[in-house]
Amino acid sequence: MSTQVYNLIILDESGSMNSIEKQTVSGFNETIQTISAAQRKHEEQRHFVSLIIFNSDSIRTVFDKACVDVVPELTHETYRPNCCTPLYDAMGIALTKLRYSLPETNDYKVLVTIITDGEENSSSEYDGRLIKKMVEDLKTEGWVFTYIGANQNVEKVAATISVTNVMSFESTPCGTNQMFAKESTSRMRFFDKLAKNCNNLADNFFDDEK
Repeated sequence: MSTQVYNLIILDESGSMNSIEKQTVSGFNETIQTISAAQRKHEEQRHFVSLIIFNSDSIRTVFDKACVDVVPELTHETYRPNCCTPLYDAMGIALTKLRYSLPETNDYKVLVTIITDGEENSSSEYDGRLIKKMVEDLKTEGWVFTYIGANQNVEKVAATISVTNVMSFESTPCGTNQMFAKESTSRMRFFDKLAKNCNNLADNFFDDEK
């Protein structure tokens, strides 16, 4: 019996990401390669990818539940950092869209990855209280959340929206490359644990010892 795995990636496209644009594009594409490798490794897993990129100019769905086999590479033409960081709006829109488009059966897993180099500063539709409640509700349905941040206290910021799997990184080319490398390793370990039906999928995502 196959398990559908939905990989939702919410990626900051605000102006401060300019300095690491190249590494972000290549790192995202490496993440897709990791997901594709997981599908080849675990034949019972069928992987789908949704990518939301956001700034205060727009919150865009680049692709929505696309089979990993046909996900196109992210390019510099598509990813163009600019403006501010409406993180709550991006999360609210992305989570709502995915939640109400999933099958009614329970034989799927959702992994949500949030990547940002700054804190929320320009949302207009959602606030932290609403996002926290949404995350808490989805976690009861088995969704797993990770928060990857720079230039902030990631543990403190993520805790305000009930996300406990956190990783900080330096918003430099080297720091960004290291972050994506660790994220890919952690992601593959998560998929390996999923294949083994481990019970502790929701926690210790980035902990090499768990």
